[in-house]
Amino acid sequence: MEGKKIEQLEFDIRGQVCPSSLLTTLRVINRHQQALKTGALRLTVKTDARDATATIPQMVKNLGHAVSVVKQDGYYCIMIGKDL
Repeated sequence: MEGKKIEQLEFDIRGQVCPSSLLTTLRVINRHQQALKTGALRLTVKTDARDATATIPQMVKNLGHAVSVVKQDGYYCIMIGKDL
């Protein structure tokens, strides 16, 4: 994707627990499915629910997207996209 700008979409679901955090993330992924598949968009999910760091990445991988989790100060960032 050299030369093309990748759109960044960040949403904060801190305070939500599973399954709410998983369902919210799935709704956003479904809304932006095409842009994620082409690599035009990268999602960043901020969560403080430790369970979400297992359930969300597993669901994202099952949908065929790349995912990574980074622990921040007091929360986690789950990055979802084509190439991470």
